[in-house]
Amino acid sequence: MDKHSLIRTFYLYTFALLGLVLLTIGGIRFIDMGLKAFVFTKAEDEERVMYKEPFSAPIAVEKLQDLSTGAQTTLSESEKANIQQWLVSYNQWKEQRSNVDPVTSRRQRDASFNLAMILVGLPLYLYHWIVIKKESKNKNA
Repeated sequence: MDKHSLIRTFYLYTFALLGLVLLTIGGIRFIDMGLKAFVFTKAEDEERVMYKEPFSAPIAVEKLQDLSTGAQTTLSESEKANIQQWLVSYNQWKEQRSNVDPVTSRRQRDASFNLAMILVGLPLYLYHWIVIKKESKNKNA
């Protein structure tokens, strides 16, 4: 019976600690997000710049260089079609990207993850800690 009690106590304290760790990590990440959003507002500027990378070229780079310098170059019909398709895709992408702020999107993903950790950690911690307190009280009485 004593061995069973020791294993149960170890289990309860382990899962109470796990719940506390999840709560702590989720809380720290929420505070980090808030600090980046309201205090250290330049912390995410690099991320905004990285989302503005250009697409790959629809035709060979040498032909693009020839076109940009004004040199005479001939494009096949398939290359012209590729350029047209690329322009359509690029304009669609540009329009979609203008409606999305990558930093806000990432913050909301992080907030969802942090909230999930807290929602899992809080009941896990509370349940096991209440059981520990109840057993401790019964043992002392």
